[in-house]
Amino acid sequence: MAKKEVSTKKSVVSGSTSSNEKAATTYRKTSVGNKNLFNEQAVVYQSLYANPISLLNSSKKGLDAKAALDFINLSGFTQEQFQDTFKTTIKTIQNYDRQELKLDASLSEKLLKSFALFEKGIELFGSAEAFNDWLHVSAYGLGNQVPVEMMDTITGIGLIEEELIRIAYGDLA
Repeated sequence: MAKKEVSTKKSVVSGSTSSNEKAATTYRKTSVGNKNLFNEQAVVYQSLYANPISLLNSSKKGLDAKAALDFINLSGFTQEQFQDTFKTTIKTIQNYDRQELKLDASLSEKLLKSFALFEKGIELFGSAEAFNDWLHVSAYGLGNQVPVEMMDTITGIGLIEEELIRIAYGDLA
């Protein structure tokens, strides 16, 4: 995603205490083509995060490195965004994939929580692109922090999930 697109979206939603409401309205109007694409490709991972016990067990076993590469493709994250968020390099992931190694529990959990987050975000905003745009705009309900900058921790992902629930139910204050 080009920086120009992000700054354009910021100007659309900034300057108001109800910026999330405007963002949600704007993004609900977006095409839902990416929504189905994400769901079709991510179905492999849905059972792994379907409930807390599945998430825990799947994380402890470790995901195949291919899951990280799938997340990049499905989410629209750039390689740089992925590296900043998940604190590992693409080269490391590619090496793990070639050697058929499993990711550690911490990275596996963060990836699964991110898959779940994107599933919710796409459902709310209509496409991966629209959700990704929202992730790059400061959110009033998150203390005016930029959500993507919070995704490097499990707590941050949880706070973003809570914000998505508030937006879905219209609780934007």
